[in-house]
Amino acid sequence: MINKVILLGNVGQDPEVRTLETGVKVARLRLATTERIFNRQTNETTEHTEWHTITLWRGLAEVADKYVRKGSQIYVEGRLRSREWEKDGARHYAVEVVADDMKLLGRRQDSAPQGGYQQPAQGGYQQQYQQPAQGGYQQQYQQPAPAPAPAPMPQAPAIPAEDPDDLPF
Repeated sequence: MINKVILLGNVGQDPEVRTLETGVKVARLRLATTERIFNRQTNETTEHTEWHTITLWRGLAEVADKYVRKGSQIYVEGRLRSREWEKDGARHYAVEVVADDMKLLGRRQDSAPQGGYQQPAQGGYQQQYQQPAQGGYQQQYQQPAPAPAPAPMPQAPAIPAEDPDDLPF
């Protein structure tokens, strides 16, 4: 059986981080993913935003506490979990993603804490944190290489425009 979720989106508010009585850290954050839908009949694009609750444990919670802020762009891999509870006689249900892996995307200054490091003028960065089975976390940094200057494109001969009604789709 497979239960895997992959999300890439923007954090809606600063992570809520708590330390349990056992000393284990847990963080909860809200992640927005936006889907763009193009309507061919009206020639308009609409956006649909979905909000996801992400739960991070131990080392991932520490990383979220230090580096993730409202507006940060992150990549999350994890599994779906559903919970239910009763409060004041009403039954409540929630579906959340328990993260196994998180990557910080974007520019370093976007997600760095105050007094953090500065990003060079060129390129973004990617940081990866994985939650191993037995606590702690691993950290990987990848700095993209500068893009080479594009070679000039040869000019193609002009092709007459086709009638859109003749297309098979």
